[in-house]
Amino acid sequence: MALVIKSECIDVKDGICTTACPVDCIYEGGRMFYIHPTECIECGMCESICPVDAIRYDDELGDATAFAGINAAVFRGSDGKITEPGGWRRGAAPIGDHPNVAAWPAATGASDSADDEAAGRGDSTQMEDGKHAGLGRTEMGQQVP
Repeated sequence: MALVIKSECIDVKDGICTTACPVDCIYEGGRMFYIHPTECIECGMCESICPVDAIRYDDELGDATAFAGINAAVFRGSDGKITEPGGWRRGAAPIGDHPNVAAWPAATGASDSADDEAAGRGDSTQMEDGKHAGLGRTEMGQQVP
């Protein structure tokens, strides 16, 4: 059973999931994050912290089963085998998006920053190791760390 990032992450890319992952198996793509299928230890930390509920175990995907293949496909080399990049680091070049994700319709809205405000997401603080601390979101008008 692997963890999979679904369409809710497309064009959101909050990234807080990367701070929870103890093995750095969540990689940034152009429009979403992807979980490496063999680096993941299936601890579920990313699933519990995802603010857009985009992460599920592959047997819990329901109508989003295509994303299990999408997450794995971005890590396949030209020989069809899964590549082992060795862990993602903030600041690394994004991996190429899967063609289905690249072609996914863009979300409609006034702007990304307006969408972030409406969703209660703000900037997080980058720590020395390149990870982020806190969501900087609000609930009922109160700042939540």
